[in-house]
Amino acid sequence: MGLFASQPQNYKQNLPYSIAFTANTVLIIGLGNPGKEYNLTRHNIGFMALDAFAEANEFGKWQEQKKWHGLVAEKTISNTRVILLKPNTFMNLSGESAQTIASFYRIDTAHIVAIYDELSIPFGQIRSRIGGQSAGHNGVKSLIQQVGINFGRIRIGIKNDISVKADASDFVLGKFTKSEQSHIPALLTEVNGIITEYIYGNVLPHDTRKILVD
Repeated sequence: MGLFASQPQNYKQNLPYSIAFTANTVLIIGLGNPGKEYNLTRHNIGFMALDAFAEANEFGKWQEQKKWHGLVAEKTISNTRVILLKPNTFMNLSGESAQTIASFYRIDTAHIVAIYDELSIPFGQIRSRIGGQSAGHNGVKSLIQQVGINFGRIRIGIKNDISVKADASDFVLGKFTKSEQSHIPALLTEVNGIITEYIYGNVLPHDTRKILVD
């Protein structure tokens, strides 16, 4: 069984990693690859997190928007227009989808949050921050090229004992182990909480959240 343990929260003191926004629209992007063959792969944890958030908050059905090269769901929460985006451009071109919708709605980079897998973070940990480099993640690299560097990141760790020996490309496109899959619902619930804190609290918390894996 997985149990949560979070570091003490004090978001107001984490000013370098906080988003304070006055805009009424935010864009939350889940990174992944379209197609059933990529279901439950590590690289698609961003899609999975966004699906879970949309379902938990009753966003309704995803709508395919060809002009934005992705699947979109939208809802107003706490006086904030929340747009969820799952690019269907495949991972390496995720930024193209993000740029088209951000440009249309005039969403500043500071009001964009991306959710994705992070190979350097152990499975069971979730970290959030503003800005930073891509760390070799092609989806994040594409976002930086298209929308700028200072967007929020919710990084879900996928590192395990296998990853240090395997080819990185093969590993991220591989499916989570059965043991890992059993913990994914709890991880996605925690991500849901982080997104909710961002929408209601106007900040993206900078901390490490852990789910203790047996």
